[in-house]
Amino acid sequence: MALDPFGDRTRYARLLTIHRDFHALIAPLYVAPSLVTLIPDLVARARLLAVEQDAADLHVPLAPPPPPRFAAGAAPDRGTAIGWLYVAEGSSLGAAILLKAAMTLGLGPTFGARHLAGHAEGRARHWRSFTGAIDAVVLSPDEEGRAEAGAREAFDTVAALVRRVAA
Repeated sequence: MALDPFGDRTRYARLLTIHRDFHALIAPLYVAPSLVTLIPDLVARARLLAVEQDAADLHVPLAPPPPPRFAAGAAPDRGTAIGWLYVAEGSSLGAAILLKAAMTLGLGPTFGARHLAGHAEGRARHWRSFTGAIDAVVLSPDEEGRAEAGAREAFDTVAALVRRVAA
C-alpha cells in the first residue's frame, strides 16, 4: 500500500503490472491436468487474461512477463503448486477491498478492474469451494511441507515484484 496504488490511474498501472507478473508466473497451474482433477473449477479461476484486459482498458504498456514459475505442460509438484494456488486464490478475498478502492478511479468489474471482481457465487463461497477441494487432497507430510514452502515462496515473490515496481 506504500505504492498508493489507488492514488491515480498511473499508480494503479503499477499494481496491474505486479498482478499480471504474478499471474503469469502461475498460469500453467490453472491448466495442469493433474491439478484440474483435484480442483474441478481451476481453469475458470485463472485471472491472467482478466489482468491483461484491465491493462489494455487503461492502455498500460506491459513489458514481457517473467517466465512461468511452473513449466507449461509438465505436471507440477502437488504440494508446491497447492501452496502457490492457496496464496493466489486467497488474494481474491482481499480483492473486494481493492475493487472498492479501484472504483474511486472510475474502474470496476467490467472496465479496468475485472481481475478484482468477485465470483458470481460470492467470494466466500468461491473460497470455501477451493479450500474444500484442496482439503480433500491427501498430502504426505513431505507434500504438506512443500505446500507451506510454496505459499511462503509465493508471498516472497509478490514482495519482490512490489520492490521491483517501486524501484
